[in-house]
Amino acid sequence: MGANERFLEGVRVVDLTRLLPGPFATLLMADMGAEVIKVEDPMGGDYARYYPPMVGMSSAFFHALNRNKRGVTLNLKDERGCDLLRRLLESADVLIESFRPGVMARLGFGIEELRQAYPSLVICSISGYGQSGPKKDEAGHDANYLALAGVLDRNGRRGDPPHIPGFQLADIGGGALYAALGVTSALFRRERTGEGAYLDISMTEGALSFLAPAVARHSAGDVDERGAGMLSGGLPCYRVYPTSDGRYLAVGALEPKFWDLFVETIGAEGLKGRGMTRGQEGREIASELGEMLAAKPLEYWTELLEDVDVCVEPVLEMHEVLESELHRARQVFFELNGITQVRTPLTPEERAHEPAPEQGADNARVFGQLGVDDEELAGLRGDGVV
Repeated sequence: MGANERFLEGVRVVDLTRLLPGPFATLLMADMGAEVIKVEDPMGGDYARYYPPMVGMSSAFFHALNRNKRGVTLNLKDERGCDLLRRLLESADVLIESFRPGVMARLGFGIEELRQAYPSLVICSISGYGQSGPKKDEAGHDANYLALAGVLDRNGRRGDPPHIPGFQLADIGGGALYAALGVTSALFRRERTGEGAYLDISMTEGALSFLAPAVARHSAGDVDERGAGMLSGGLPCYRVYPTSDGRYLAVGALEPKFWDLFVETIGAEGLKGRGMTRGQEGREIASELGEMLAAKPLEYWTELLEDVDVCVEPVLEMHEVLESELHRARQVFFELNGITQVRTPLTPEERAHEPAPEQGADNARVFGQLGVDDEELAGLRGDGVV
């Protein structure tokens, strides 16, 4: 994308979300130029502010997800707070929330009421199990969503228990990314029709959608056990192999030309043409290759394969990721208030970023635009409304 393009400039997003899925979705929108107004409860705010380690008054976790946003506080259990939110929505293009189903209605912001009061508003709800169905009222976290989506069962090695991924796959992939895509798509339609929209994003269903090819294969009679699928460790040519120094090599040599060149380069010519072998024979081939790779340290293999194009890469640790020539060349990282931040593929490369707001930092500015003067704001603050 162009260095300074902000595709959502001029869009105002009212963000009632907390923790990870919603804030990641609105982070994408904020990076692309949308004015994101993060609304927090004045009594504590977003729980993510307090996850260690802390940087200043808020956590590194919070800083990473809330750059380029405005911060206000509203007590939505007070009718005066609800009235301010209604007035704020009059100028909004998007409302995104992540309460449990039914909470918005109890606060006086049911979907039908919102659609009637603000017909051009794009409304997005992110929840664990969706706004309907037998589990809609239940609590959950990423591991629970992945479990019920069938994703967790496929993650791990043959014969081992399922492994929880090293990041929140359902929260980000199943929730945040679908929310951001749905909102921007709805805004595109609104440009043509003038109509708003309502999006019901279930993180469980979002995670399940990643298994579309697996579901199709299963329905056609292909039953894969954990760690035995074509892309989950069941082939010698697509696995993670340990090296002698406790490190790992990711082998993704699916195409025969890559596999054959790989085994030839490391001195295992006898394995040519056998990378796609499955079953017991495939496990024996993987074992033979594994013994060879485990005899040398990671550095030996990366140097040997450095100029050989075979889809084999070292598994980088975090400090190596931060120092990676690939990521530095692509300007993936930048510093903001002492925190290393990650530019997403949608973040304009040369935009000036603003740090995550302190709680209620923009109350005067945002509520002042609604006609709330300093004296009234002080009274609302004293009553715990803002």
